[in-house]
Amino acid sequence: MLSSSLRSSVKRVPRATSTIAKCIRTSAVLSRSIHSTSTNASLFSSTSSLTSTSSTSMISFKRMASQSVKVPDMAESITEGTLSAWVKNVGDYVNVDETIATIETDKIDVEVNSPVSGTITELLVEADTTVEVGQEIAKIEEGAAPEGSAAPAKEEPKAAEPKAAEPKAESTPAPAAKAPTPAAPAAPAAPKKAEPAKEAPKSESATFTNFSRHEERVKMNRMRLRIAERLKESQNTAASLTTFNEVDMTNLMEMRKLYKDEFLEKTGIKLGFMGAFAKASCLAAKDIPAVNASIENNDTLVFRDYTDISIAVATPKGLVTPVIRNAESLSILGVEKEISALGKKARDGKLTLEDMTGGTFTISNGGVFGSLYGTPIINLPQTAVLGLHGVKQRPVTVNGQIVSRPMMYLALTYDHRVLDGREAVTFLKTIKELIEDPRKMLLLE
Repeated sequence: MLSSSLRSSVKRVPRATSTIAKCIRTSAVLSRSIHSTSTNASLFSSTSSLTSTSSTSMISFKRMASQSVKVPDMAESITEGTLSAWVKNVGDYVNVDETIATIETDKIDVEVNSPVSGTITELLVEADTTVEVGQEIAKIEEGAAPEGSAAPAKEEPKAAEPKAAEPKAESTPAPAAKAPTPAAPAAPAAPKKAEPAKEAPKSESATFTNFSRHEERVKMNRMRLRIAERLKESQNTAASLTTFNEVDMTNLMEMRKLYKDEFLEKTGIKLGFMGAFAKASCLAAKDIPAVNASIENNDTLVFRDYTDISIAVATPKGLVTPVIRNAESLSILGVEKEISALGKKARDGKLTLEDMTGGTFTISNGGVFGSLYGTPIINLPQTAVLGLHGVKQRPVTVNGQIVSRPMMYLALTYDHRVLDGREAVTFLKTIKELIEDPRKMLLLE
């Protein structure tokens, strides 16, 4: 017979077996749940990778939409310029062909326009930096205008802030009124009145305005440098000589007085003196063709059957000479119309290189600034330049009697290598005769 301890052990075996079976089933359930969880996690990670991939592709797409702004082609003879100013800043939205910067060359100012509509993200060049044609100067992120374009409206409350600050400024005198009360025991303050220390800034400002010896050095801009270079080249190259004459402006001024209002009403053109002098110069050049000639390669004379007149125009940046093409084929009013259009473009900085190249003869009118007398400098490779001056009432002898007439001095500077003195004097005398009797210009071809 089995002992009692052995019988109890045999009874525990089935219980242990059932417990082991339960543990095995539980572990199987756990393994299945872990497997499903890992599967979901892998799906989640793949989804996340797809999302990040798509977002990355979107970001890269935006980067590809960034456009570079480059220095445009200006002319065959111009390869670089100075970026004078940025019109737009980083963060500004610009439209297609909107000006974002200006580049100064030795002849004209060139506008840099935006190639696309978008927001400026980066300026690659600072102002007053030399840039070359084709160089990248800015980057623009292409896109529509941002919704927060109402930023200028936020500036209006700022403008109202000073008004709110005005009452504070008015309230400050109130405590200042209390300040005089301690002025009674301020008898020892009398020596403070004699202190010149506080008046020192005033004395400095007075010294600056009245007896200053201040010096300021400003770098010459490209146009000024080019003007200086060409004028000095003209003096060093041409055999310059100036001949003078004077012209009675009575008949021309009377003609202008009679018809200026009528022509202004009909054509919108103001009748001045430059049209008449340009027409007279073209007619005189037909008799003296050497005035309209030039030297080529130091050994060849080039004669022309046309006259392209350069008109000297003063601008804030310097003297420019836009050209009236085929002036010989234009009437006096036609010349005046061209002068008005070119003068406006010059003052607005809108002249192009085509407007200033190819002149064969120059007219400079210093009389508009009050000049009485002067000797103009030849604009190479031209041969001559006509200088006009102010109209002044002077006593002259007419038919044996001394009378007061409006007189103007004329100056013709010419290159003696091409033009002889006889021809130069004859040319200027012809202009004088045509201006003193403008009707002759209708009879000449």
